[in-house]
Amino acid sequence: MEDRVSLNPIPLRPRLAAMGGLCQAAIRLMLPTAHAAPENLMRRLNWMALICLAAPMAAHAQGPAANAVTATAQRILARYSRVLVAAAEEMPPDKYGYRPTPQQMTFGKSIGHIAEVNTFSCSKFSDIPMPEGTKVSESDSKDKLVSALKASFDYCTQALAKLDDSKMGDSITFFGGKPATRAAAVFELIDDLSDHYGALAIYLRLNGLLPPTAR
Repeated sequence: MEDRVSLNPIPLRPRLAAMGGLCQAAIRLMLPTAHAAPENLMRRLNWMALICLAAPMAAHAQGPAANAVTATAQRILARYSRVLVAAAEEMPPDKYGYRPTPQQMTFGKSIGHIAEVNTFSCSKFSDIPMPEGTKVSESDSKDKLVSALKASFDYCTQALAKLDDSKMGDSITFFGGKPATRAAAVFELIDDLSDHYGALAIYLRLNGLLPPTAR
């Protein structure tokens, strides 16, 4: 079975107690003897001071990560930005009108849709105004659609960079004018990207191409 590292942080008080014990142990072990040479005496005192000063700082540094939710969303967004743009670039221009069934969106329409939803969702959970002139259609060229997709991810990256966990519970107006929280908009964005990448990966495979995550 694969080894796994626990992600549950140890509470601060036990950590501080443990680090305090480390300092006390260092004092007991390194306390100079009556016959210690002067140079050894100074060296031992320096090490004792270093350990006792560093221990509490290390305990605090291992505390829960600041803005863990936002930071995780940023990492996931960066990953989907990379693989979705790669998928859009991989599909040949003459296949942008491809769709597996008549009920599904074409590949090109999917790329335009992702760019549009990215821009809308990120404008809702951020305080950065939605960029103008972002509309595209499935009849646009591959270059224009890929450019719009990249621009939408750049915008979302900037939006998430200005967000932190303390704002996640703020109320916003989301799809259909319904009330939601900033967190709901962030999770909806991530869920949408996951759904679309899964679909586009199939589009690529049906055209004899490997999705970015399969290379």
